[in-house]
Amino acid sequence: MASSSKRSSGGGGARILPPEVNRILYVRNLPFKISAAELYDIFGAHGAVRQVRLGVAPATRGTAYVVYEDIYDAKAAVERLSGFNVAGRYLIVLYHQPRKMQIKASQQVAPTDDAASASTPLL
Repeated sequence: MASSSKRSSGGGGARILPPEVNRILYVRNLPFKISAAELYDIFGAHGAVRQVRLGVAPATRGTAYVVYEDIYDAKAAVERLSGFNVAGRYLIVLYHQPRKMQIKASQQVAPTDDAASASTPLL
């Protein structure tokens, strides 16, 4: 009898997930005084959490990254914890999308116009 390491949805076939689904979640609208241990408790109820990174700088307070061991646990957490109320704040739970972050960061950099860069002194 062969054993499969893929999870199935009871219908016999493996579940195919959308491309944006991954094990890393980006969480916004967190209370500023929440601890990493509290996040482990909240997110750990939906699967094994590998890592929690809580934003501590002024620009990143109220945000965190949560990394799951299993992609299906991450998917369950997004479905169940988006809009979850923690200390009067409703969580925004998204999949981490590094490509979108790279695009956003590159748009914030000065334009790459050759004339503009030629007049900028190099240090």
